[in-house]
Amino acid sequence: MAYFDAASAAPLHPVARQALLASLDDGWADPARLYREGRKARMLLDAAREAAAEAVGCRADEMVFTPSGTRAVHTGVAGALAGRRRTGRHLIVSAVEHSSVLHSAEVFEAAGGTVDRVAVDRGGAVDAAGYSAALRADTALAVLQSANHEVGTVQPVAEVAGICRAAGVPLLVDAAQSLGWDPVEGDWSLLTASAHKWGGPSGVGLLVVRKGVRFAAQGPVDERESGRAAGFENIPAIVAAVASLRAVRAEAEQEAVRLRELTARIRARVPELVPDVEVVGDAERRLPGIVTFSCLYVDGEALLHELDRAGFSVSSGSSCTSSTLTPSHVLRAMGVLSEGNVRVSLPRGVAEADVERFLEVLPGAVASVREKLGAPAPATRVRSAELVVDSLGKRCPIPVIELAKVIGEVPVGGTVRVLSDDEAARLDIPAWCEMRGQEYVGEEPAERGTAYLVRRLG
Repeated sequence: MAYFDAASAAPLHPVARQALLASLDDGWADPARLYREGRKARMLLDAAREAAAEAVGCRADEMVFTPSGTRAVHTGVAGALAGRRRTGRHLIVSAVEHSSVLHSAEVFEAAGGTVDRVAVDRGGAVDAAGYSAALRADTALAVLQSANHEVGTVQPVAEVAGICRAAGVPLLVDAAQSLGWDPVEGDWSLLTASAHKWGGPSGVGLLVVRKGVRFAAQGPVDERESGRAAGFENIPAIVAAVASLRAVRAEAEQEAVRLRELTARIRARVPELVPDVEVVGDAERRLPGIVTFSCLYVDGEALLHELDRAGFSVSSGSSCTSSTLTPSHVLRAMGVLSEGNVRVSLPRGVAEADVERFLEVLPGAVASVREKLGAPAPATRVRSAELVVDSLGKRCPIPVIELAKVIGEVPVGGTVRVLSDDEAARLDIPAWCEMRGQEYVGEEPAERGTAYLVRRLG
């Protein structure tokens, strides 16, 4: 089985396993106690904090360990907003942040705060000018990921950090996807990360709050981790997390070159091997191991199952997954095709032969799913200047498949009106038009759902 979902959770690094086992004997006691066992645990914890701070590029007393990356984000956002509540109740995030950031923003909004969500381009990148324009006198905090978790696009963190610093607004950087490759550049104020993204054990997050940043921890607190992460520290897991961070950093430069070549190969060959595919994400400013593409006329969940049967573990931002019936918020913000979406995120040390085998298997897997869904064959008949396709009650990618089947039945200049109540149609029909050289006219209210108008250009 080839595991191609490292962006969700990287396999445990051998160094992490060794450090975890080695520290179980000395890291079990309470590091707050003064007896011998407590002092041993405290030494392990302090050494891990020093090493983590060196890898991040901060002071040790600015670093705390949390039970997860998500908890680090929730604590960091809430604490920074509370610490600057006298400044105002305005938060800035990008439209493609991780769900942990967006959930924090929703909670803040529900409590009376205001949130600006900065748009991204079709490659998934924010324009630093968008953050500059969103800044206000009452802005308490801005948040920006270092790199996108779904499409791999690297964000202009240093530039945004400079803009925020000049305005006196702290910037929190979610560095979960990138910290295993490089320190985060720029004059940021807060940073979060998660160990299982770089091959450490799950259940360890990092939260950095620079000195001078106003911060008020929310909820019950205790004396541990500067009052910012209540509860007994999992010292063996923390030691393993930091050991693996140092190990992957030592390998990063060489491994990044190799993974960039493999992902560039996937980006180039998938459109050659599979018709009607859109490769998404910035082609240049991207993480080494992530490549994402979407396939017309394909059910994303069905394709993932097909690839799983062929021996490949991948993930999807498609609207048709087991957990959601709406398109990924990242793909939606980018305005790209969402149906049949596949994210390949290669783990460090992946074999080139596995990538080649994936490229051999993929065309057959896509063709199989399209055949089961009745994907369109070329149409030649001309019947009417306008056709209505009733796709109400049908989920992706059926509305687009039905549109593709009939577009050839109207003359050039004729229109097809697609009726759909699936949220994904608002994204996928315009994306189909761009890919197939047809004109997306727009949408109109319908008695049920929405009518999407497409004009045939050729």
